[in-house]
Amino acid sequence: MLKIIKGRRALAAIIAAAGVPGISTAHDFKAGSLELKHPWSAKAPPVAPVLGGYLTIVNTGAEADPLVGGSTPAAERLELHESTLVDGVARMRPAKQGIGIPTGETVSLQPGGAHIMLVNPKQRPAEGEKFKATLQFEKAGPVEVEFVVEAKATQSAASEDHSAHSKP
Repeated sequence: MLKIIKGRRALAAIIAAAGVPGISTAHDFKAGSLELKHPWSAKAPPVAPVLGGYLTIVNTGAEADPLVGGSTPAAERLELHESTLVDGVARMRPAKQGIGIPTGETVSLQPGGAHIMLVNPKQRPAEGEKFKATLQFEKAGPVEVEFVVEAKATQSAASEDHSAHSKP
């Protein structure tokens, strides 16, 4: 009988935690009218000079709020990058004006598109581990998030080609 009661208590605790506002199993973050959903990074090879950071940003506000920069203790610097396909060739360059997050829109930072670049990583978290970063928005200001390291999703070779990057 005692085992059944303990099992029911554990189940009740799990159900209660799932229904408590503010607890998120998807590891999302909120800053004003911005929702930052599931920041993640692929596990990096031991000698990679960069790591990519990805997430989805939803702007439910009345005005645009561009992502303009950020920082992380996990790398020498954090940069914002844009990827484009020109005449069948993938090109990547810094997003010097930031990444626009228009009002009422959802913007996905993902491999092969706009993304966050962590240059000269100071650490290489293993799959399942997390690292912190602060993302800087023009209006919402700094937002602290945690990126979770995941196995690489199916991505084209072009989207993962960071050979143009070199250490300064």
